[in-house]
Amino acid sequence: MSNIETVIEPRKRDLGGFMVGRLLPHAHKRMVGPFIFFDHMGPAQFKPGQGMDVRPHPHIGLSTVTYLFEGAITHRDSLGYKQDILPGDINWMTAGSGIVHSERTPEELRKNGHKVNGLQIWIALPKHSEDIAPSFNHFPGKNLPLIESKGTKIKLIAGKAFLRNSPVPVFSPLFYFEVFLEAGTKFHFQPTTNHESGLYLLRGNMCIEGKTYSNLAMPIWKPGSPVDVTAESDSHFVVFGGEPFEEPREIWWNFVSSSKEKIEAAKERWRQQKFSKIPGETEFIPLPNE
Repeated sequence: MSNIETVIEPRKRDLGGFMVGRLLPHAHKRMVGPFIFFDHMGPAQFKPGQGMDVRPHPHIGLSTVTYLFEGAITHRDSLGYKQDILPGDINWMTAGSGIVHSERTPEELRKNGHKVNGLQIWIALPKHSEDIAPSFNHFPGKNLPLIESKGTKIKLIAGKAFLRNSPVPVFSPLFYFEVFLEAGTKFHFQPTTNHESGLYLLRGNMCIEGKTYSNLAMPIWKPGSPVDVTAESDSHFVVFGGEPFEEPREIWWNFVSSSKEKIEAAKERWRQQKFSKIPGETEFIPLPNE
């Protein structure tokens, strides 16, 4: 009997000039633990003078997590933070009761042709933390735990795994780590009994339960099942998941909540432009269909 619950393939979405592969939420799997949104940005090639310009937009009830492999993004938010995100860094913004941010290509990088390639993830907050004050944290890649053995390199991005803890502040039990496997190497991870887990294969080929999976596949395991894979070629992937919530989550546009009423209230706040503003920015993305 297979331990694989489902396998998700990315669905292409145009975010205004560059394509992303959207994996979560999915019709067959809305969440994996607290992970409720999963986009693979790119790889996208920008010509000189072009770049990413995601105008100010709001969030509630979640943490946004940006992790790049190529390129750079300048983050600005309504708390006053301005931070360039570079490959290997972890950018963790907790919306809580409400925050606004923008994401743009740095001006220096925009002058030349460049690529952007990375993951953008939303992690839903537990019910008791949905209305906390917003916050922002950034950690250079060198500050994240690195676990190495023969043929294996693991960087712990967030949460707890392999008896190590990431310095990133989280609000519920979860794990999110990056893995590089050399061809022929076996990998094993045992989550807690009720924890859900998924894997996103960024590059390479791997064998799971006798079946070969190629890059961009996302197998999802049954809760508590061991994640056992063998790299058939040099492979690069992330593993993520954690404890599922007791209550279902609503997701509408950039808002996540256990309460439909809170989402409706957030929509009205944004419609009336009552969220805090990003210093120095006047643009904004209006509510969809308005």
